[in-house]
Amino acid sequence: MGKQKRYSPQVLTYIHALEEDPPLGREPIDWKLVTNLPVEDLSAAAEKLGWYALRWKTEVFHKVMKSGCRAEEARLETAERLAKFLALIAVVSWRIFFVTMSARAKPDAAPDSVLTFAEITALDQIDASRTRPRLQRPTLAAYLLQIAMLGGYLARKHDPPPGNMAVWRGMTRLHDIAFGISIGSSRRCG
Repeated sequence: MGKQKRYSPQVLTYIHALEEDPPLGREPIDWKLVTNLPVEDLSAAAEKLGWYALRWKTEVFHKVMKSGCRAEEARLETAERLAKFLALIAVVSWRIFFVTMSARAKPDAAPDSVLTFAEITALDQIDASRTRPRLQRPTLAAYLLQIAMLGGYLARKHDPPPGNMAVWRGMTRLHDIAFGISIGSSRRCG
């Protein structure tokens, strides 16, 4: 039996979106999409284009899961273990993605809007130990920059904003530093 006989017929809609006035020095956006979702009018087509525009964020989220959390390297022997592992790394990946995207969307937001008290305290202590402190303003963007620099981001004048992988590496180092601060500051007797 051929594939055509196994599947019901689909009604497909072709959506072509071409940017009319692109910024100077950049080619216009030219998307050609095919969908089996209903597209009755221009607003429905715009809705589908909006959904497609979110695709890149999904790709970046999965990159954090695959590259940062090394999801593909997991050698778990049961579906139950794999499901638990994926649930855990989904939360970790979401946090990295959320911190990075929040700083881009609202750079002047307060750092405590997405960072924990321990993370902020550790960054403040790291900055205070420098001969020339870098945290001039307590903004989310400034703190994210410090996290990314812990992850190897160079922060040169013409560098693009820090990406999720630099933030991933920086958050990993930051958590180790925050843990060290917490155990170093708790006094024990005996």
